[in-house]
Amino acid sequence: MRKSGILMPVASLPGPYGIGSLGKPAFAFIDFLKKAGQKVWQMLPLSPTGYGDSPYQSCCTYAGNPYLIDFDLLAEEGLLVPADYDGLNWGEDSSTIPYALLYTQCYEVLRIAFSNAKPDPDFDAFVEAQKDWLEDYALYMALKFAHGGKPFTEWGRSLRRRKKEALDQARETYKEDIAFHKFIQYQFFKQWYQLKAYANEQGISIIGDLPIYTAADSVEVWAHPELFELNVLNRPAEVAGCPPDCFSATGQLWGNPVYHWEQHKKTGYAWWIHRLGYVSKLFDMVRIDHFRGFESYYSIPAKKETAEHGAWMPGPGLELFQAAQQKLGDLNILAEDLGNITPQVRKLLAETGYPGMKVLQFAFDSDADNEFLPHNYTTSHCVVYTGTHDNDTLLHWAETLNREPLRFARAYLDVESRQDVPAAVVRAAWSSIAELAIAQMQDFLKAGGEGRMNLPSTLGGNWCYRTKAEQYTEKLQRRIRRLNRTYGRK
Repeated sequence: MRKSGILMPVASLPGPYGIGSLGKPAFAFIDFLKKAGQKVWQMLPLSPTGYGDSPYQSCCTYAGNPYLIDFDLLAEEGLLVPADYDGLNWGEDSSTIPYALLYTQCYEVLRIAFSNAKPDPDFDAFVEAQKDWLEDYALYMALKFAHGGKPFTEWGRSLRRRKKEALDQARETYKEDIAFHKFIQYQFFKQWYQLKAYANEQGISIIGDLPIYTAADSVEVWAHPELFELNVLNRPAEVAGCPPDCFSATGQLWGNPVYHWEQHKKTGYAWWIHRLGYVSKLFDMVRIDHFRGFESYYSIPAKKETAEHGAWMPGPGLELFQAAQQKLGDLNILAEDLGNITPQVRKLLAETGYPGMKVLQFAFDSDADNEFLPHNYTTSHCVVYTGTHDNDTLLHWAETLNREPLRFARAYLDVESRQDVPAAVVRAAWSSIAELAIAQMQDFLKAGGEGRMNLPSTLGGNWCYRTKAEQYTEKLQRRIRRLNRTYGRK
C-alpha cells in the first residue's frame, strides 16, 4: 500500500507548559493526521534530552523524557492540581522550547505529583517488568542530581567503578530519589502507551527513532563499560563522528563513545538484541539512525578536536541482525542509509531487507544520475523524505539554493520560480514509487529558517522548534488529503 506520513517531534507540538506533551496536544495531532489522510507519524527519540538539548545525546536509551509527561493527565489522576503548574513561567515565546525553564521547573512539578502518589500495584508491576534497565537508571539519576548534574566520571572512584559497597550505600541514602525517578518513568510510559493505542485505533502507525550511539555520560556507559571503547577513567578512548565532506570541512565530531564490538560479539550481541526488542514494542516501526555504522564506523581518537584524523573500522555487519532476528523474529526496521554509502553498506542493506531512505533535498546537487531523484528509484521498498530533522525547511532551503542546483531543480520539477520549488518537492515525493512518503510538518506549514530542527556540527539553538495550535487548520487538512488522493496514497 502506498502511504504517507508526517515527521513531527512530540516536543514540537503546541501546549501551555513550554513543550509538547503526550496528552491533549499529541491526541489532537493524531486527529489531525487522520483527517489529513495520513497513516504514519514519525517522531524523534523519546528519551531524555542531553548535551545541547539533543535527543541523540540522551543519558539513557530506554528512559522516556520527563518533559513530555502531560501535567493535565496527572491532575486528572489526582496527583496534581492546576495551581501546581499553571502559575509557573513557561517562557514568553510559544514558538520555541525553553529547555532551561523545563530543567528547573519540570522536576519540581513532578515531585509534587510523586508526593501525592498512593500505593499502586500497577506501578509495582512496571518496576518489576522493567527492572533490567530501570534499577540502574533510577540510581544513576539520583546520583546525578546528588552530584549537581556532573557526569558520572566525576563522582569518585567507588561510584564510577560501581563498587558494590558504594552502590549499596547509595541505594539506601537516595532510596526516596530512586523511587521518584521510577515514578517518573511509570507515568511517562503509562501516558505513552495510552497515546500509542489511540494512534493505532485511528489507523496511524508510529515510527520511532533509535540512535545508534549512546551519550558518553549515560547509564549504559556507566553500567556496561566493557561494551564501549573507554580508557582507565571510563571516559571515551575513541569517539564517533563523520569524516570531512562537502557539508563540513573538518567533519562531524559527535563525541559518543564507539562500541567494543568484539565484546558484543562474545555475548551474542545480547545488549543490542535487548535494545532492539525493547524499541520494537514501543513503536510500530523503528528508524535506526546511522545504519552505515553497522558495516563500518568512523572512529576518532577522543583527544582530537576535529574529526579530520579518524579511521574507518569494521562494524558487526549482518551477524548482529541475524542474531536479533533469531531471537526476536522479523523486525520492522527503517534504515537511515545516508552519508558515505559504499557498496558494502548497500550489500548489508540488501541482505537485511530493510527499506532505506531517499531525501529529496539531496537530489539536485549533481545531475540526472543522482540516486535521490525519483526517476532513479529501482524499488518501491524505500521511504522518500522531503527532508529530515537534520535538513533545512523546504522554504528556506529553496530560498538559499545556489544557481546551478536551483536551475536543475526548476527544470526537473517543471516550475518557473524559486518560490514554487517547495510545493513541487512535496509533490515529487508523493508521486514517487516509494511505498512511504514523509514530509516534515514544517514543510506543510511553510516554515522558514526558524523552523529548522537541527543544524549538524553546531551547538545551541537546535531542537527548539514548536508549532502553534492555530496552524493546524481544516484548510491544511484538506490540502494534504487532496495530495494523497492525487497520488494514490491511502
